[in-house]
Amino acid sequence: MKKISVFLILFLLPWTSNLFADRCPIPFRRDVQIFEPNQRAMIAWSGSEEILLLSTDMRASKPTQVLEVLPLPTEPKVKKGDVDTFRRATALINSKIRRPPMPARSKAPGAPPTGARPAGEVTFHKKIGAHDVSVTHVLNTKGFIAWVENYLKSAGVKNPHIPEANKKVIGEYLASGFTWFVFDVVSLDEVLSTGEAIQYTFKTKFLYYPMKVTQMVEGYTNVDLLILTPKLLDTFTGLPSQVVKLRHEPVSISSRELRSLNPDMDALLEHREDMKLRVWRLSGLMSSFKEDLIVR
Repeated sequence: MKKISVFLILFLLPWTSNLFADRCPIPFRRDVQIFEPNQRAMIAWSGSEEILLLSTDMRASKPTQVLEVLPLPTEPKVKKGDVDTFRRATALINSKIRRPPMPARSKAPGAPPTGARPAGEVTFHKKIGAHDVSVTHVLNTKGFIAWVENYLKSAGVKNPHIPEANKKVIGEYLASGFTWFVFDVVSLDEVLSTGEAIQYTFKTKFLYYPMKVTQMVEGYTNVDLLILTPKLLDTFTGLPSQVVKLRHEPVSISSRELRSLNPDMDALLEHREDMKLRVWRLSGLMSSFKEDLIVR
């Protein structure tokens, strides 16, 4: 098992405002439940490479540290992201869909039946940080279990326990060829908090967002995904297309506009003009998501 450690030291800052990836949380305490009522991500996919910018709102039934696990198809590059990107991107979408409508033309598949609707208003909860991120290449389920148990022991956890459901899901990822995992440690309490954004860049032949890995999380969730691609996509091979709701008519954005949101995404998409940006929403009980979002 190959391990590459990346440490992101993020400062704790008070943040008053409200908000949307996803990772499997393993609490350091057995008697704790974890809740993720909101998830947020912005995904740029070129057809061969993806940038996934994500942050999650989380709370715990009792104060605890949590080891979050993110499965990826290939080895990622990891860096600190800008959580305000979500708000700026949503504001850009809303400014475009509120303009006077263009002459009528045929709609893209999955478009709303009536006029375009606002993408929404992005707000934040209290911000949390101090991430300790490790990228690990896992070859089998036993290797995954050993890595997690050793990590928890090194953090002072006595008799660390990995639920069988977590082991089962990790085994399914490994069987599907997903052997890269990102581990991230955060501290939670009973107050809903917004995690600092982290950006992952990795090679992939499909647009990817993990959902199956969060089956062990309690409760209901709303997942808002800002999707950015050179063209619209319609081939869903993971979660069925009917569970993905398009929140508004897709909008076109220029290289200059994208560069103001995220220069890395603009470079990934080769500074093209007329990129397609839209918000997809997934909603439901966390336990109901049996597949990941995989689209071409």
